[in-house]
Amino acid sequence: MTEIQLFDVLVELADTLVDEFDMIDFLHVLADRCVHLLGVSAAGLLVTDQENILRVVAASSERARLLGLFQLQTDEGPSVDCFRAGRPVSVTDLRAAGHRWPRFAPAATELGFAAVHVLPMRLRSEIIGALNLCDTRPGALDEAKIRVGQAMADVATIGLLHQRAVHQRDMLAEQLQAALDSRVLIEQAKGVLAERLRVDVGEAFTLLRNGARSRNRRLSDLARAVVNGTEQLASGSAANLSA
Repeated sequence: MTEIQLFDVLVELADTLVDEFDMIDFLHVLADRCVHLLGVSAAGLLVTDQENILRVVAASSERARLLGLFQLQTDEGPSVDCFRAGRPVSVTDLRAAGHRWPRFAPAATELGFAAVHVLPMRLRSEIIGALNLCDTRPGALDEAKIRVGQAMADVATIGLLHQRAVHQRDMLAEQLQAALDSRVLIEQAKGVLAERLRVDVGEAFTLLRNGARSRNRRLSDLARAVVNGTEQLASGSAANLSA
């Protein structure tokens, strides 16, 4: 990781923070860039909805998404602890964490992860979520990577909170709720594509996301079209869509 790479990523993220920005795509870009910059295996973001309940809204891989969902379903894990305390939580060896999280640690290991590092998405006293950094190798993240990861979480936090300030105090909660509703459509579309094209759900999401970008469409709009059958996506080309 170089300072130039970090600068380029921060500029890229800042460029997406415009009026009516696509929140889901913004958070997915952030998760992907965390993986590339920090050298971890996967990343995911959990953000609160309008009722201050954590939800999985973006992940760099299907395994990272499932790991986040498992923590929310069992109310157990480093992301839950990080969100509640507003402080980083680092698990350098999940095999030795069973006493702390008896359900989460074995599940994370079964998914292929050996370490998890979670950073809070917070601004002063307001905590809106957590950034998960997952690795298939045990060990700690060095201090420089922790600082960069926290900077990425801060960028996301400031961006989301700024959007609320611009559009009214409750706009963030409404956007997050809309994003969660869109997430349902996206999961349905992933399933449709996976079955129709005989690919795994991770590849199905990549096809869907690339197709949305190539057509300058929102992920949720294309997902709805795929689910209701008004548009189809071919496995050979993410941009090959037909009504």
